Parts: sequence; structure tokens; C-alpha cells
Amino acid sequence: MSRFFRSVGTRLSLALLLLVAAALGIVYLAVVPSLWTRLENTRLAQLETAARRSVHVAARGSVPAQDFADTSAHEIGARVMIFQSSVVPGGTAVGSPVADSSSGQSSQDVTNDPIATEALQSGALRHGILRRGDSSYAEAAIPYGLDGSTFVLLLRDSMQSQLGSVKLVQRRLLFAAGAALVIALILGYGGAWIFARRIRRLERAAERIAGGRFDEPVRDPGGDELGDLAAAFDRMRVRLAQLDDARREFVANASHELRTPLFSLAGFLELLDDEELDEATRLEFLDSMREQVGRLTKLASDLLDLSRLDAGRLTVEREPIELGGLAADLVEELGPVSRASKHELVLDDGHEGAVALGDELRTLQIGRILVENALLHTPAGTPVRVRAVRRDGIAVLEVEDEGPGIPVERQAQLFERFFRLDGTRASGSGLGLAIAKQLAELMGGGVELDSRPGKTVFALTLPQAPAREQRARAQVAVSN
Repeated sequence: MSRFFRSVGTRLSLALLLLVAAALGIVYLAVVPSLWTRLENTRLAQLETAARRSVHVAARGSVPAQDFADTSAHEIGARVMIFQSSVVPGGTAVGSPVADSSSGQSSQDVTNDPIATEALQSGALRHGILRRGDSSYAEAAIPYGLDGSTFVLLLRDSMQSQLGSVKLVQRRLLFAAGAALVIALILGYGGAWIFARRIRRLERAAERIAGGRFDEPVRDPGGDELGDLAAAFDRMRVRLAQLDDARREFVANASHELRTPLFSLAGFLELLDDEELDEATRLEFLDSMREQVGRLTKLASDLLDLSRLDAGRLTVEREPIELGGLAADLVEELGPVSRASKHELVLDDGHEGAVALGDELRTLQIGRILVENALLHTPAGTPVRVRAVRRDGIAVLEVEDEGPGIPVERQAQLFERFFRLDGTRASGSGLGLAIAKQLAELMGGGVELDSRPGKTVFALTLPQAPAREQRARAQVAVSN
């Protein structure tokens, strides 16, 4: 039961019910009292007009008072009475009427009528509503003189018929209000139930997604906010499915990359146990083991960098970097590697003043990745050139080789994790270019690729340092 009252459908239907009830209450308060007041004022105005018109006839005295009262009552449609003033302690007053169109009734109910007394004492027409128990009367009284005496003409009409009309309107309004509340409750609860059912579908979809089930799409037929929310849920489902697939693929690839050198190391260790192993072969095995340990170390370093990038915990500095000097450092550092792989590593004369804004250590790391990639995946004897240039307000570090190029259909995949081109050497982990791209983007730049048969250029683009910082960097270089 408590869940029933906590549900969105119940709350929405109750809110609609209260809203309709409040609106009907306002309508009732605005209609019924104003209708009763309007009826009273209308009848009082009618009696006032009739009193002003009839008093002239009564003042002439041409017709006996009783006859006048009877005739006027028939014409006006109200009880007509004539009072004669009498002296009482403290002033004048009216007693019982001297003429009454309702002669068959007792005159006790109009004796000392307050409105007639007020008209007599003020000498002017007075009107108002007189209430006697459960009955209400509209009255208009006007004084006049005749044969040296003062009289008061009083017109009285019962408001019971008007009250009956008001009560009829009141009953019908209350009946209509009750019917409207019932209909509002039914329609409100029905609409809220449909609305709540859509919410429950989204709840079940969220539970499926939280449980790792991404196969079933999230759909909602409505074009409202819930439909937009369902569309957002579905986009989240697709993205989470992609991330889950990427996670699984990452774990599988990382496991494979780790397993290969570990198996190789285990095999070499087992072979080293052979007592008949000659010294030359043992040294060869040790060199191979060092190579596998280096491969494992690099893989672990790459995985650590990727985890930091994904977690947003890897920070970079923003300082001026003279890319020409950095290119020279790369050629000097990787010269032995290029000679060992029978490549010609050349430093091209770059654009002086190619000063980037970024992290020098991370920029050097990206440069190593690009140069090693060129040396690793091009045939022996292929020249590799490194240069720093400026173009369109950005600083660029380019690594160019004259290898066979990269197929166009594979270029978009080249920066994906663990991706390696078919036919390339398997010594790399397939993580270098992915790390280079993310590091470059973290520094506000990027890695571009232009490849065709006979020429492949990887370009690291970084924001160019402001002129003031470039001058400061140049001064430091000169002083050194």
C-alpha cells in the first residue's frame, strides 16, 4: 500500500485531482455568492423603481389606502404596505401597517419594520435585505405626506424563489464538480499509469545495462522528454557496449602481448638449464632474453601511460619547445638504432623559430614513437628524415620516410590500440601511435598522416608559442 502512494502514477493523479478540486472551488466561490448578490441587487433595484413610481399616486390620496395597496401589489408583484408615523419615546416610528395587500395574513411580521422606520426617520428612500429566520426579504421604503400626516410606503418581496434558483445552480454545480473530479481522477490515474509504465520500462532498461546486457535497444514511442531520455539511454547503451567491447579486446590483446615474451623467456630459461649448451649459444639466448625483457618493459610503460590517459591523471606542462633542437636530439639519440637497422636517419634543415607550446618530455616521447615506427616498418636502406617547420600559426615536427606507404583503407585504424598492419614486423605492441595521438591531443595538438607509395609523413602539430615566449626561448638558447 505504501508503494502505491509513493508511485509516480498515484502522485500525478492526486496532484491532478487537487488541481481540479481547487479550480472547481474557485469557480464555486466566484459563481454562487456573486449570483445571489446579483439577484438581491436586481430585485432591490426593481422595488426601488416601483416605490418611486407608486409614491406619487399614494401621496394624492385619490384612492383608499387599502385599494391602492391591493392594486399596486398586483402590478408590482410584491407585497405593498402603508405605515403611518407615530410618536414614540426618542422620536418617531412605524407600528402596524394601516394598509396591507396581504390582508389575509398577520401583520406582526412587519410591525416596526426596520427599513420602513429608517426611511421615516431619514425622510428618504431606503432599501435592503431583511432576514427573518430562514427567510429573506427584499424591501424598499419611501416616506410621503398626506393631509398633514407622514406615511411610509413599503414594498416587500420574498427572495425564496430566487434562493431556490441559486440552490438549484449550487446543486448542479456541485454535481458537475463531483463528476469532474471523478473523471479527472480516472483520466489522471490512467494517464499517470501510462506515464509510469514508460518510466518503468526505462528503469528495466537501466537495470539491464547495469547488469552488462547491451544487446536490447532502449525505445520509447513518445516524442516528449521521456522519449528524449530513452534516446539518451540508448546512446549510453551503445557507448557502453563499445567500451565493454574495447575493454574485452584490450584485455585480450594485452594478455596476448604479455604472454608472447613471457613464453619466450620461459623457453630460453629451460634451454639454459642444458649443461651441454655451448658459450656462444648461451650468450645468444641471453641477448634474446634481454630483448624480450625490453619488450616487456616497453609494453608495461605503454600500458601505464594509457591507463593514466584514460583516467585523466596524466598531466602535461605548457612551456616553449624549440622543435628544431628537439629534432636534432632525436636524430642523435636514435642514430645507433637506425644504423643497426640499416636506415639512414637524416635531420633536414628546418624552419628556424619553430617554437611550440607543450610538454618537452612528452613531445620527445612522441617524436621517439614516430621515428621508431618509421625505422621499424620500412625496408632496410630506406631514408628517414626528421624536420621542424612552421605553418599557419602552428609548430610541426615531421618524420618522413620513403617506404611503401600505408593503404588508404587502413590509415583510419592506424591510431587504434594494438592495431598492426598485415605483413609488418610483430615486435611492436601496436600502442605507440595510439599513445602519441592522445598525448598530442592532451597538449592541444594532434598527429597527422599523409601516406602514399614512396612517401609517408607523420606530423606532430602543436600550438605555436607566443612571440614573447619565443624571444625568451631564443635568448636562453643563445646564452647556452
